[in-house]
Amino acid sequence: MTPSNPPRDESMTEPGAAARCDAAHLGSTAHLMDRIGTQLAGQLSLVSPSGRRRPGPPALVVVAHGSRDPRALTTVRALLDRIRDERPGLPVHLGHIELNQPLLSDTLASLGTGEAVLVPLLLARGHHVKRDIPETAAASGVHARVAGALGPHPLLVQALHSRLVEAGWRTPADEAARRESAVVLAAAGSRDPESKVDTGRTAQLLADRLGVPVVPAYASAAAPTVPDALRALAASGRGRVAVASCFTAPGRFATECARTAPWIASAPLGTHPAVARLVLHRYDQASARPAAVAPPGLASA
Repeated sequence: MTPSNPPRDESMTEPGAAARCDAAHLGSTAHLMDRIGTQLAGQLSLVSPSGRRRPGPPALVVVAHGSRDPRALTTVRALLDRIRDERPGLPVHLGHIELNQPLLSDTLASLGTGEAVLVPLLLARGHHVKRDIPETAAASGVHARVAGALGPHPLLVQALHSRLVEAGWRTPADEAARRESAVVLAAAGSRDPESKVDTGRTAQLLADRLGVPVVPAYASAAAPTVPDALRALAASGRGRVAVASCFTAPGRFATECARTAPWIASAPLGTHPAVARLVLHRYDQASARPAAVAPPGLASA
């Protein structure tokens, strides 16, 4: 009786398959070793030549709104991983205003009496940035600084432009095409008038980059709505209109706004490298201020 032969992996009989497998394995191993080395370098930077531990930087607490859409939490966690890669050795934590765990209050409680900088993952001023987040920080035992909203800022515009290009946006080739083109900047919306100021400024910066009108519009709490803005542009002869998603992560508002697009709609900003750099920029700005909790002003530079 002959012993049965083990089943063969037919894919490994293809020319070069073994080499590709070895290369993939080596690539993943190299990536893992690079990440371990980066994290180790970050830890060693906290040790002085005498062997004493230097004071660590304030923790970065990224404050997300929260969403019932499970893609939002997955996206925000991936963004935090990118931030950690950008700034090895920086303690990075997540806290939510509502709907998801961990809540901001629980994250701050876990930090004890340490120092932290809270960076809202919000794109304009409003009640959450000016009241909810500072009040939650003030009620904790943490020595906290609260950064401003992410927008307006050129890095935000860079991410918005990049997402539009990914969706199919191309700069109009001539004046006639520009007269037919426009973009609706779809944002969450707020009753706070300063929120509209910030979103309007972001729209203007994006218009300067694209060379076509960019109309700010809102999913809730403010006017015009995204459908109203699209109708107004169509009535003025703008038939080539894109929707730029001014949301940090997928969710109900982003999905609803994208569905109204007559042409293309960009994806939410998500893990775009410019967003990670912008979060760290706001962290650095706030770190330079004394540790105190106060409603942040507009920080657009």
